[in-house]
Amino acid sequence: MAATSLTDGRSARAARTRDAVVEALLSLLDDGNFRPTARQVAERASVSLRSVYVHFDDLEDLFTAAAHSHFERVRDLVESIPGDGPLESRLDAFVRQRERIHEASAQVRRAAVLQEPFSPALAQVLSLGRQFSRAEIETVFAPELGRRDGADRSRLLLEVEVVSNASTWEALRLQHDVASGSARQVVADMLRALLSDA
Repeated sequence: MAATSLTDGRSARAARTRDAVVEALLSLLDDGNFRPTARQVAERASVSLRSVYVHFDDLEDLFTAAAHSHFERVRDLVESIPGDGPLESRLDAFVRQRERIHEASAQVRRAAVLQEPFSPALAQVLSLGRQFSRAEIETVFAPELGRRDGADRSRLLLEVEVVSNASTWEALRLQHDVASGSARQVVADMLRALLSDA
């Protein structure tokens, strides 16, 4: 019984340390440090450098764990948007949700995109996020997509994806210095133009 309690205690401590290291990395990314060292992560987590490598094989392994953790956190921001009803109400709910997600993910996404070419595991997490995004578009704008066939439908889906994705949001927010609410309105206007034609 005592041995089991000891093992459980060690497992709980190990899980807490692992979580602390992941949170430390996410915190550094949120601060704008997109390529933190293992030492910086350890210092932020208040653990030894050795502890980082006890729990993660390398920084790629740590980045992948952090990406998974962040992906789960962002999924909690997602609310189901019905695929019926007036286009305006669906469009408003959709762009407000995209605003929440893009704003919450901005720093972590930038770091992930920098690492993506060198990390198959991280590329897989980002691909999962893109699939999730596409599935939401197909649900929310099913009536408009349903009025198109074949290549026309595929093209409209692609256009909606590009207009509403994180890269477009980042271009508006960073390159053009547009406030969040105004960026949401720009995206809504572009989507309205595309979908009204459908």
